[in-house]
Amino acid sequence: MKTFRHLISCYPLTLICLSLIWFLCLFVIVPKTPLNDVAFIDKWTHLVMYGGTTSVMWWEYLRHHRSLVFWKLFLFAFLGLIAMSGVIELLQAYCTTNRSGEWLDFAANTTGVCIGTIIGLVMWRLRGAKK
Repeated sequence: MKTFRHLISCYPLTLICLSLIWFLCLFVIVPKTPLNDVAFIDKWTHLVMYGGTTSVMWWEYLRHHRSLVFWKLFLFAFLGLIAMSGVIELLQAYCTTNRSGEWLDFAANTTGVCIGTIIGLVMWRLRGAKK
């Protein structure tokens, strides 16, 4: 129970981002917009969703911790998000009739996590330079 309260109090934006990713990836919301004509718009969306979530996760972690525990960040903010991405793609492929799992989506998600991790490392370095 203490761990759950800790997660909610320290990582509210991360939890909101993760919930949005799950919702958007498993349910069909297809409004027609002019952006539908942009090449690979869905891949860019995946990249931004996962890059943004990773960046938010790093920011919230850095806000609540004085020092970095790299294995935790590597496990949760890197491998965890990539694994979650893979699980979502498998669920889309095998457990839904209105979505499809794609390797390119997984690649875009992984690229987003890598970019978010780089942004997180920059935030950490800037925080260290400020002190």
